[in-house]
Amino acid sequence: MSVRIAVLPGDGIGPEVVAGALAVLRAVADAAGRGVETTSWAIGGAATRAYGTPLPDATLQACRDADAVLLGAVGDPAYDAAPRDLKPETALLTLRRELGVYANLRPARLWPGLEASGPLKPERVRGTDLCVVRELTGGLYFGEPRHVDSHFTRAVNTLPYTREEVTRVARVAFRLARDRRRHLTSVDKANVLETSQLWRRVVTDVAAEYPDVTVEHMYVDACAMALTLDPRRFDIILTENLFGDILSDEAGAVVGSLGLLPSASLGEGPGLYEPVHGSAPTLAGRDIANPVGAILSVAMMLRYSLDMSSAADEIERAVADVLRQGGRTADVLDTPTQVALSCSAMAARVVSALGARG
Repeated sequence: MSVRIAVLPGDGIGPEVVAGALAVLRAVADAAGRGVETTSWAIGGAATRAYGTPLPDATLQACRDADAVLLGAVGDPAYDAAPRDLKPETALLTLRRELGVYANLRPARLWPGLEASGPLKPERVRGTDLCVVRELTGGLYFGEPRHVDSHFTRAVNTLPYTREEVTRVARVAFRLARDRRRHLTSVDKANVLETSQLWRRVVTDVAAEYPDVTVEHMYVDACAMALTLDPRRFDIILTENLFGDILSDEAGAVVGSLGLLPSASLGEGPGLYEPVHGSAPTLAGRDIANPVGAILSVAMMLRYSLDMSSAADEIERAVADVLRQGGRTADVLDTPTQVALSCSAMAARVVSALGARG
């Protein structure tokens, strides 16, 4: 049976990394004899230019009707001073809310061969393999009231959470922990924030349902420090929307580059899959971006939305093979003599590695 994928290339380097990810998707789908129907739709700054809105109705409906959604990136400095309803980021927040994808999985793995690619000492990061589970449709990003006055002298954002919102994302994190090393770190700021006090109480209650998972609670500032001092101590990091946004980007630096990080947003509707890196407008159009995050997002799509876990495993092994053999984009070069691959060439290497494995 054919599956329907809504493809949202978006802004900046989004179209480039999505093209590489789709080449990998087609290769594994063909090998598995699985039909894949992809249709492209506008979002973000590209959509505003074409249609006057960052999330056209046709794009949203296509995402609702799809089996899964693959997104490149949103973000365009041309709209930095635009009204909120025209900002590319508003499209992404609205899409997450409309699809009901409340649990954002952001794995961060130190791939063998990349130990010296990041800013931290190889002996400190070797063996890092963690996943940030970020609550995605609540908290500061969606809370009301919110405003900034016309003179920019006062602004307000609201940080609300309900027991149900925390419970449902916590259960996703605990189930994921059961499939990994069975250790969960819940991150909050319960010494200061009442919302975090609720968060800690609810996670403690949910933990009783999973007695086989070890749970620790950690303040967000302590977690940020521990991620750089001893990232290997973490398995699952469960946290709220803002903290998860920040900590998962820090995890990208730990493992070498944001360009390596995929994500899956899961919940009530079709899963939304996207690399973590954003639109990186200064790199756009130069064919130098790292497509690995987008490629690994396709692997997550296969695993969580399309019931093709073996194909997901094949992609991850192919990525590992390419990196181990020295394939590098510019963001993860670790010696002066290495030659950077272009975005398209890196994707082609992964496709070739899939063929070699097959």
